[in-house]
This record gives sequence, C-alpha cells and structure tokens, in this order.
Amino acid sequence: MSATFSTLDEFRALLADAPQVDSKAMGEAEERNGQLTKPPGALGRLEDMAIWYAGWRGNPRPSIEAPQVIVFAGNHGVTAQGVSAFPAEVTEQMVLNFQHGGAAINQLSKAAGASMDAIALSLDTPTADFTQAPAMDDADVVRALKTGWDAVSADADLLVVGEMGIGNTTSAAAIANALYGGAAEDWVGRGTGVDDAGLVNKARVVREGVEKHAVGDGLDTLQRLGGRELAAMAGAIARARSLRIPVIMDGFICTSAAATLEATQKGALDHVIAGHVSAEAAHGAVLAQLGKEPILSLNMRLGEGSGGALAINILKSAVACHSGMATFAEAGVSDA
Repeated sequence: MSATFSTLDEFRALLADAPQVDSKAMGEAEERNGQLTKPPGALGRLEDMAIWYAGWRGNPRPSIEAPQVIVFAGNHGVTAQGVSAFPAEVTEQMVLNFQHGGAAINQLSKAAGASMDAIALSLDTPTADFTQAPAMDDADVVRALKTGWDAVSADADLLVVGEMGIGNTTSAAAIANALYGGAAEDWVGRGTGVDDAGLVNKARVVREGVEKHAVGDGLDTLQRLGGRELAAMAGAIARARSLRIPVIMDGFICTSAAATLEATQKGALDHVIAGHVSAEAAHGAVLAQLGKEPILSLNMRLGEGSGGALAINILKSAVACHSGMATFAEAGVSDA
C-alpha cells in the first residue's frame, strides 16, 4: 500500500481503513496446528503466536526471514523540569553508539537476524515542555509520524520499534495517565534511575501536564504529551499494519506510544504482540489496559527496542515449529 498522509485527520482515516487479519489463512493455520505431531496445546502460547502471525501474513504456513528493528531518538523539553538522572546530550551520544554498533540493541538485533536502523528526530530542537505548552504542534507531530511511517521496509516480515530519548519515561507516564486516569503516581517510575525525590518530581510534572491539556483522542494525547520518537514509533506501527507486517512491541515507552493508536481507533493494535513486560513500574498496567500478555518477563528496563528484539527469536521458534513440523499423516504417526 502506498497510502500516505499530510494531516492528523488523514492519518486517522488510514487507521480507520487499515487492513484486517486474513481469517482464511488463520483458519487454515489453526487446522494445520491441529494436525501436527504433538498433543493438542502442547506448545502452549507458541501455537497461538504462530496462528496469529500466519493470519496477518496471509499465509497458513509462513516463515520469518526479514525482521526489521528501528530505534527512533528524540529530545524532550520537559527535561528542563529535572525529570531525568541523565542530561539531554546523552540522546545524541547514544544514537552514535547505535550507528557504530555498540549498544545492546545492536547485539540483540544481530542475534535475531534482524536489520537495524537508528533514526534521530531533530535532536537539536527539543519538544516543548508539556507543562507549559503542547509538546508538538500539528506540523511537528505529523512529521514525526511520517518519519516512522516511511522508515518501515515493505520487504520486512516482522517489525520491532524502540526508542532513545532522555525524559521520555515522563512523556510515556503522562500519556498513560491521560488515557487511563488515576493518579500521576500510579504511572511514574524511576526511568534512568532517579531517586525518591526525583520520583516525586516526575509525578508532579506528569500531573501538571495532564491537568494543563484537555485532550481528545489518542493522537491528541500523543501530540500534547508525547515526543517525536514516540510519534515515530506510532507511525511505524501504523505503517506495518498497512503492509500486514506483524509487530512485536517493546517496553513502557513503546507501549504508551502504541496505546495512542488504540485510543484513536479500536483494534489498531490487533497486529501487535507484547515482547516483554519491563521493570518500569507502570508497563504491566498499560499492557493490561491493552489486553496484551507479554512473551517475556526478565526485569529489563533498557528500552532501545531490546525486549522486543529479544522476543523475535521466540516468535521465530513458534513459526518454525508451526510451519516445519510434520503432520501425523506425513510422519506416519498414529493420531489419537
């Protein structure tokens, strides 16, 4: 699909018109799963994941050959409020590390056989401090969404998106608070490692930001409280849907960005599974709101797409079993 957009309303229209799962392929995958040389359900969630993947790829016996990992980076004006233990210049330094192959996500992508790209979004111009004004104006959020949209390869058969941005756990917490309610304290975590006083400060910043902005749908929330890298992740996830590319979601920041799509168009994340649940306090709560059960729980809190990339090999294994195993008839094994 070559569709594109130049306004938020056009992007909303693309979300509303996104392709649905191929029910025929999914049904055929379910039928095949029932004939494989194993007791019914013996591979647990691996069976469900393989069938889900087959449905989105439109192939009852698929394979995963070309996973893509994209890390988006952005800077946040809200760091002026002292919400991070690290200075904003770390964002650009880490982008260089990604580009030189020295970060954890580089190693995890390589181990999963995935291509990896790192894309920086206007690092020299942070978003606005959302306690004072919307983080992005209309043109800025559309540019960021388009950056993500355009970064997805049409040749990919699986996508993981990640992020780097000092201050972005504060944006993610503000988005979650705006979408799901409760107290700011319910959604903030230690992020880069802030102390107890820093945690109290983050809650204050989130509370002030949410109280300041009367948001409409999820995209309004993303524009007012998010960041460019969060918008780029949302754009990439939406583009993957248009291409029928399944997505493995990463941690708290990625999940909060993705949640803005679901809040805008119900079902927008049907092609997405959760790679892991992170140690960032509120990630599990956002996953619960989205009805997503994580594949892994390893106490990770790095970001970068690391948890999603680690889960690629789990999904690859699920699909390999589904497509490569013999049926009872093929193997000459009696089917009880």
